[in-house]
Amino acid sequence: MDPYGGHYLNRDAVLSGLGASRICQLVLGCTTMALVAHSAGFSDTYGTFCMFVWCFCFAVTLVIFTLDVARLHGCMPISWDNFTVAFAMLATLMYVTASIVYPVYFLSRECPSQGCEVRDYRIAVTVCSSVCCFAYGAEVFLTRAKPGHVVGYMATMSGLLKVVQAFIACIIFGALANDSEYNRHIATQYCVVVYSLCFAVTVVVVMLTVSGRTSALRLPFDRFVIVYTFLAVLLYMSAAVVWPVFSFDKKYGTPSRPDNCLRGKCPWDSKLVVAVFTFANLVLYFTDLVYSQRIRFVTQSAA
Repeated sequence: MDPYGGHYLNRDAVLSGLGASRICQLVLGCTTMALVAHSAGFSDTYGTFCMFVWCFCFAVTLVIFTLDVARLHGCMPISWDNFTVAFAMLATLMYVTASIVYPVYFLSRECPSQGCEVRDYRIAVTVCSSVCCFAYGAEVFLTRAKPGHVVGYMATMSGLLKVVQAFIACIIFGALANDSEYNRHIATQYCVVVYSLCFAVTVVVVMLTVSGRTSALRLPFDRFVIVYTFLAVLLYMSAAVVWPVFSFDKKYGTPSRPDNCLRGKCPWDSKLVVAVFTFANLVLYFTDLVYSQRIRFVTQSAA
């Protein structure tokens, strides 16, 4: 017992719905890594990415769960509620990506050269990783903003969208780096500047919120977020027009996919990925702008 009559350990961190979701995350994450290490295996860039996702999410979840159970999260110089919901949203997106990438590159109908047992393990990895997506999604659902409740900014729809926007920008950067030929035209280089600028400011907003340092802006945080989101919508609208024109128009690019393009090493594929996720982020920023008008901002959250 502590001096104030409470318990040293937080039973709600284990017995609540939130605690149950985190326990599921740890069990499924550990199982996934064990299956990969035991027999499923991974290789190349895509396999390394998947393994990084599983290890990173497991490690951070373990830290969060331990600090919450031991009531030590108050010692962290951050807004705990904002941090946990932002990480849960990020982990959901990362797990969804890994659950798609791993079977695409490592799972096939025919048994691999290592034997059918390896294929069975890879199926099990895919299943565990996919189920873990729902465990992290459940945490987001449980900690999201609810009508009549005062929560941190990251728990609102606008805050969650910020995490998704940054994650999609990372996918765009990955496609740009994969021989997208963006440096062939000044217009496509402008699009890269748009992606980079919006990503940087979005990350700054998330970091300031998670760290509880929104007052460091020296201007109203809500006004800053809304104005920035409006500008991001305009910038992404321009990129959504410029990138497809200079990538797929006959005058500047190739309208259809070349026959000799290899999967994973085709500039046309990378350009298409950039175009698709540019429109996706445009929709997200516009939705963010709409929701930003309907919430009351909390600049500091009591952890």
